[in-house]
Amino acid sequence: MSLLALLVVLLLFLVVLLVVSALGYAAYRHPVLTQPLTVSLAAATTLGSVVATVATIAVR
Repeated sequence: MSLLALLVVLLLFLVVLLVVSALGYAAYRHPVLTQPLTVSLAAATTLGSVVATVATIAVR
C-alpha cells in the first residue's frame, strides 16, 4: 500500500470516529431519538463497511 493510500485510510478512520461520536452524543442529549449505543453501533457498522471498501480499492 502506498503512503498516500495509508493516509487516506487513516483520515477516513478519524472521520468515522468523529461521526460515530457525534451521533452518540446527539442521541445521548436527545433520548427521544433512540438509544445512544444503537445509533453509534449502526453508524460504525455502516461507515466501517465504507472504510473496508476504500481500503480494498486502495490496495489494488
